[in-house]
Amino acid sequence: MPPLLRVEKIGSFGLTEPHAGSDAGATETTVRPDNNFWVVNGQKRFITNGSFADVVVFTASHDPALKTKGIGAFIVERGTPGFSVGRREDKLGLRASDTAELHFDDCRLPRDHLLGEERQGFKVFMETLDGGRIGIGVLGLGIAEGALTHAISFATSQRRQGAALHRSQWVQEVIAEAATKIECARHLIYHAAALKDQGARVTAASAMAKLYASEVGTRTCRRLIDVVGPEALLASNPLQRLLRDAKLMEIGEGTSQIQKLVIAREILGR
Repeated sequence: MPPLLRVEKIGSFGLTEPHAGSDAGATETTVRPDNNFWVVNGQKRFITNGSFADVVVFTASHDPALKTKGIGAFIVERGTPGFSVGRREDKLGLRASDTAELHFDDCRLPRDHLLGEERQGFKVFMETLDGGRIGIGVLGLGIAEGALTHAISFATSQRRQGAALHRSQWVQEVIAEAATKIECARHLIYHAAALKDQGARVTAASAMAKLYASEVGTRTCRRLIDVVGPEALLASNPLQRLLRDAKLMEIGEGTSQIQKLVIAREILGR
């Protein structure tokens, strides 16, 4: 932990697999004890920082038939025999963020590289996602704010049919709607973050913040591209990049559909 906190090392979070994304309980990466070691086999995909992380915390199943009750959380360090980085993904958006495959081929980890208690890894990762969803909400909010700032600058500097673009009632309607949704997203995020700081349960609050803010990011970009027009589709314009970046916020740390399930379960009770 100290080297990670001092940013002397980079960490990564390994949950998603080729056949286990939204359904994390379907984890196919396996782990078995062997004297003083754990032996890991499997593959992770869409892992942020995967190509250059010094330390990866990942899930593996002691018994796939047990689904979530058989999953453990483990720690692997770069250079460990049997652990390797696979293909780097060429993504639609967030292209500056490294995303890669991870491979485990009879990777042997010391027994103390178990994080938390044995077969309690699913709980560890779900608690991590509660906090991570607040962060994804923040990204969605920032993207929406950036898009609005650009659209306002464009609308106040351009003229259409002899009149200032921002005088258009339709443009004003779009700007007002975007600004209002951004403020709603901000309050949801700040509420979830405040609960997190207090040590309170944030499962529903973080899912609400992530769901709303991520969709506000995508929809705001799409609407504001209509305001800016063809210029927004040029590679030099920030709006086309913001729209590409925004879509991932609806997917990462759990899709919008998963957030709705999480919220419903928290409200209705399991």
